[in-house]
Amino acid sequence: MRILIIEDDSEIAANLYDYLSERGHQVDAAPNGLVGLHLATAQPFDALVLDIGLPGLDGLGLAQRLRRDAQLSLPILMLTARDTLADKEAGFAAGADDYLVKPFALKEVELRLLALVKRAQGRVVPQRLRVGRLEHDPVSGETHWQGVRLSLPPKGIRLLTVLMAQPGRLFSRAELENAVWGETQPSSDALRTQIAQVRRALAAADGSSPLVTVHGRGYKLVGGPHAPETP
Repeated sequence: MRILIIEDDSEIAANLYDYLSERGHQVDAAPNGLVGLHLATAQPFDALVLDIGLPGLDGLGLAQRLRRDAQLSLPILMLTARDTLADKEAGFAAGADDYLVKPFALKEVELRLLALVKRAQGRVVPQRLRVGRLEHDPVSGETHWQGVRLSLPPKGIRLLTVLMAQPGRLFSRAELENAVWGETQPSSDALRTQIAQVRRALAAADGSSPLVTVHGRGYKLVGGPHAPETP
């Protein structure tokens, strides 16, 4: 998911950002309502995490403007310390799809966002991806190789899931760059770095890796273990 967090409490925002990013989601953040309004209307997001008590343009006013003026239908999860029924009614009336009272568990935020996006898209959350002994769970955001969880940055996870979606298919550099960064990169260094990180993580178990380099053409994942190659 691509998620926008609009929260003026820097500690809460940082905790949400770090947790969701580690789960493999693409996350952006805004410290107030005006910046959040600009980001939400200028870029595509799958869901919005919105604090009500924002300086300047508060969360209720921001939600109303997104719904009424910008005509945006992306799911909105409101976070607030206000827990009365009247407060919740005001949040839903402003355009919220769900309402979570502080303090909250970070895992619950992710689960609610996944449910909101699932309903908004009218489809189920994607099933687990499996290629041989490599497995990715889109709900938890975790990827395991030979039963061991891989520790990779979000771009590394994204790279793996793109390859896992079509095992055996040869992906060119341009295809992978567009899938991971949204555009081709000025040089091959960025992709080579991600490939190297993924390969090291895979090889840590027993020296084998399903990630194969076809020199001069691209990369692919295969079902069985292969010796690591220099990217």
